[in-house]
Amino acid sequence: MASLLEKVSTLISANLHALIDAALKANSLAVIDQYIRDVENNLDSLTDAAATVGGQVKTLKRKYDEYAKAAAELDRNIDIFLSEGKEELAAAAQAKYNSTMRLAESYKEQYERQQNEYQKLMDAKLKLEAKLTTIKQERDEAQALLELAQSKEITAKTIRSLDDLAGSGDADVARIAESIRARLDKASAASEMMATRLDKQMDEVLERREIDAQLSARKARLGLK
Repeated sequence: MASLLEKVSTLISANLHALIDAALKANSLAVIDQYIRDVENNLDSLTDAAATVGGQVKTLKRKYDEYAKAAAELDRNIDIFLSEGKEELAAAAQAKYNSTMRLAESYKEQYERQQNEYQKLMDAKLKLEAKLTTIKQERDEAQALLELAQSKEITAKTIRSLDDLAGSGDADVARIAESIRARLDKASAASEMMATRLDKQMDEVLERREIDAQLSARKARLGLK
């Protein structure tokens, strides 16, 4: 019985906040569920032990009452025997009274001891039941927190995935833009080259015409055809 109360005392004194923290850090309710199983198992043992001790208390109390009643009857008889001068009967009754009282006191001591044990078991049972109620409520809250955390993790992963996609998209866009810019640069360069050639051709034509005009003027001055 003492070992049972020791185990129960350990469960009652368990730090629930530490259990919750451990569960949240491990991202698992296993440690809380194990504690709940331990509490429930020990509650069953407590209930059985309390029923056993409670039965013993009733039995011992009944025995004590029976012997106490018998001792009270003998006590009255001794007085009667003495008042009637029946010394031998009074002595015999006194001897029986003494043994009856010893038995009554023995049952009383056992009854009181078991009654104290029964009370301890019942107190422990009530405390453990209260602890069980609390940890089950805490478990529900911890489960909600874990589900929220898992949801946030999924959201975070999704966001990271979107970021990765966005990053890939940006790179693709950048490559396309760069390719377009390169083509534009090439086209611009080609245009510049063409413009340069045209300008050159124009310059050449204009320069030729000027030369031809100059030559015509010389021929006219010289009277040449």
